Formats: sequence, C-alpha cells, structure tokens
Amino acid sequence: MSTDAKTTYRAVEATGSRQFTLVEREIREPAPGEVRLRALTCGVCHTDAIAAEGLREDPSQPIVPGHEVVGVVEALGAGVRGWQVGERVGVGFLGGHCGACDPCRRGDFVNCADQPRTGTSVDGGYAEVVYARASGLVRIPEELSAVEAAPLLCAGLTTYSALAGLDARPGALVAVQGIGGLGHLGLQYARALGYRVAAIARGTDKAELAARLGAEHYIDSRTENPGEALQRLGGAAAILATAASGASMSPLVTGLAPRGVLLVLGAAGDPITVNTTDLIFGTRSITGCLTGSSIENEDNLAFSVRGGIRAMNEVLPLSEAPKAYEHMLSGNARFRVVLDLTA
Repeated sequence: MSTDAKTTYRAVEATGSRQFTLVEREIREPAPGEVRLRALTCGVCHTDAIAAEGLREDPSQPIVPGHEVVGVVEALGAGVRGWQVGERVGVGFLGGHCGACDPCRRGDFVNCADQPRTGTSVDGGYAEVVYARASGLVRIPEELSAVEAAPLLCAGLTTYSALAGLDARPGALVAVQGIGGLGHLGLQYARALGYRVAAIARGTDKAELAARLGAEHYIDSRTENPGEALQRLGGAAAILATAASGASMSPLVTGLAPRGVLLVLGAAGDPITVNTTDLIFGTRSITGCLTGSSIENEDNLAFSVRGGIRAMNEVLPLSEAPKAYEHMLSGNARFRVVLDLTA
C-alpha cells in the first residue's frame, strides 16, 4: 500500500474493556523527533491488556494497542538524525527515551521519566501506520523476517536482558519457570548463554518441548516442590519467573543458590510471599525485570540471530486482531501471536 494512493490507514482501536473497533485514520506528517512507519507485523503481548481491558486512567479514550512492531520508515520528522526512509526497524514497549530527565542523564534509559509506552500511553502497532520517537527505533537484522522479529522486540528482549545481566559462571544452573510466551524464549536464551538449564512447569506435557529448547532438567511443580528440586540439582544461580502468578513464584526462592536471584518477568495480580531468612541466609535477592533500551534490543536481535533463537508464532491478519488478543489471553497460543499488517 502506498501513501501516494491512500491518505488513510486501518487501525484497531480499543476502548472500555475488550471493545475493539476497526477504523480508518488520516495519515499525517511525523512530529519533530518522530518517524512514520509503514507497519509490517505486530506481536500480541499480555501487556496489551492495559489497553484492551480498560486499565488506563481514561479507558473511554481510544488507543491502538500493540508494542512489538516491525515496519519500514516512510517519513522523518524534523530533527531526526541517523535514520533513513526505507530502513526496516522495530519499536518495543518503551517508545524512546527523552535524553533530558535525571535517569537519562545517568544513562538509565529504561527508567526514563518521560518515555511513551507503545500501545499504552501512545498508539501502537495494531495498525498499518505507526508513529514513534526516533530514540525508540531498533534496527532489524536481515536474517530475521518481520514475523520472526516482532515477538523478540518485547518478549525476547525482556528475557534476554534479564539473563544477560547475570553475574554467574558458565555452566551455572539457571531455571525457567513457566513454558509459555516468555518461558519458551527464556530456555533458548539461557542455553545460548552457556548455562545449565532447568524448566519448571505444571504437568509433564511440555517436558519434550522444553528439552528441545535447551532444558537439561524438567521439574513438574504439581508433583514436587520446585525449590527442593532445584536444591537437589545444586541450587540455581538465577530463576526466570515468567508465569503470571505470585503464588507460583513464592516457592522458588528456596531453590536459589547462595547469591542467587529470582528474576521476576511475569506481571501477577497477587503478591510474592517470602521468608526473610530465605533471603538473608544465602544473600539471595528478588528483582523485577523491565525489558531494555533500543540499543540493547539491537544487541538482543543480533544475539538471537547468532544463537538461532526464535519464537514459535501463530500469525493472523489485522482484521482478526480481537481474535488474536483473545487467543493470546486464553493461554492456548503456542506460543506467541503475531499480526500480519500487510494481509
């Protein structure tokens, strides 16, 4: 589709709770510091619930969800440097740091105080056209298709950033709890980073898949305490907690080795409960993991190419965005859902 032929684009807006509307919007010129993308794909992520479930301050205001966007730059706003029309780029959940707030001045771009959250505070990728801050753009390697790249921009980056920052020796035990949209990528990243990998899930139906993705050990949390099982393996230097359940994360702390860390990626509505002695004796810690910066995302994509890391994706057209969202939310997707915005 060419903007020479059309002055509008299709977008799926969300209002209220799960009220999706396919609309036509006018194409505009990008604002200063912004680019306009002709979108190719957009991953469907659990965080899209902030827009789709009416969890924003004013759910009556339409918002376009989606923050795993791959597209082609088709226009540059005033002052944009370092990017060219025709480049294939991505945009993740963090839509571009401001460069002026205190966290930015200290190089902490992830915690920028003035950063749009794609698909939550600004319109996202359930659309044929996306506008984004230039500081939030990510170059996409040629080796990745638009479908392959999309889920790596958020789900991939979140797991990669958490594991890449570990202070652990090669061959140390790293556990991944929850073999879903985040967990199936976490197993691959942990393996590629040289760790001995344990998978933790309810039941045994994912044991074979976990082994294919890099797990040397499989723990069924329905039949054994995962903390005790990890201690029998020598204790985990880190546990990647991806299941959206604080109750399922709580027993994991005792499975950590001395100075081990519980990396919390799954956003849950219930708290994690921990005994203070389990933290103090062994100097263990719990930390939250919030994705990464745009340049860290380029590192993530390059590492994914070298390590052969790919999401398992189901692809649907933009017109079926509500169905794609419901499928993701059901937990039945295997394992990421991607919208093809060109279909």
